[in-house]
Formats: sequence, C-alpha cells, structure tokens
Amino acid sequence: MNDTPDPPQPPGDGPRIVGYHEYVDLPAWGIKRLLAKADTGARSSALDARNIQELPGERVRFEVARSRDNRQDAVAVEAPIVRRASVRDSHGNTSERLVVEAEIKIGDQTLKREVTLVSREQMICRMLLGRQALSSEFLVDSSRRFVQSRPPRKRRSSEAPNPTGDQP
Repeated sequence: MNDTPDPPQPPGDGPRIVGYHEYVDLPAWGIKRLLAKADTGARSSALDARNIQELPGERVRFEVARSRDNRQDAVAVEAPIVRRASVRDSHGNTSERLVVEAEIKIGDQTLKREVTLVSREQMICRMLLGRQALSSEFLVDSSRRFVQSRPPRKRRSSEAPNPTGDQP
C-alpha cells in the first residue's frame, strides 16, 4: 500500500486519481482534514452527523465530529434540507435520511455534492464518498490511500491517544 501523495495533476488532464482513504475539507462549514472513504459500491455519500434537529423552513442543524478518537471535537452546522432519501446501508437495512448540499474539497478541487446525514460513529471514516460524488471528476485507486491529501503523521509510541480525552 502506497501512502505517498502523487504530484498534483495539471488541470484538464481528465479524471483525478483518489485513494480509498482521503482527507477532505468542508470549507463552507470550517471543517478541515475530515477522513473520508471513497466507496464505489455506495451510490450516495454520507456524513457522520449527530444531534440532528429539523428546523422550520426546511432547514436542519447537526454536529459533525471531526475525529473518531475525540467525538467531543465537533462543529455545529445549519443547512437547508435538499430532500429526504430512502437509503439502504451495507447490511441491507433501509432508512430515511435527510440530504444536504456540501462543498467538498478533495485535493485542489472543490465540488458541491449532496450528502446524507447519518451516524457513522462505529465507522473508521467520518465521511463516505459514493459514486455520485466521485463519478465525473475522480477515479478510485483501491490499492492506495491519500493520493490527493497528506497522510496522517505517524505517532510515536509515547504519543498514544488518550481515550478519556483529558489533558495530561
């Protein structure tokens, strides 16, 4: 597995290559380096959201946890509801989800894409990028990670995560 980013592709050279894991930004919401999984088996994209509250005027308020390790580090977001969708998960269960439009930055490319709001608390990645989000601009190289983004820095053994989130 190669975690070394490729040099940026010149504009206009066709679809860009992404790895199966990439860090993405959601600039309109002030979120940087959110771990996302490119999943060509999923049609729609999903964002890890909690405390989802429908508001008057077809709006929704929710929180996005920036990290799997520290769910207290969350950003509150309010957005218009684009639609409601019936989505089948990887276990075959169907649920009704709210859909919002997100500005997603992958590498140096920024796109507006629909994402469903769902708890991904048990998943490694905070976001899932489905075929509709990737289709015309990206090709997924499933043998690589972090092609369009910097890989995470490796922790030294003395930097083990603190499961309680307390400051030392």
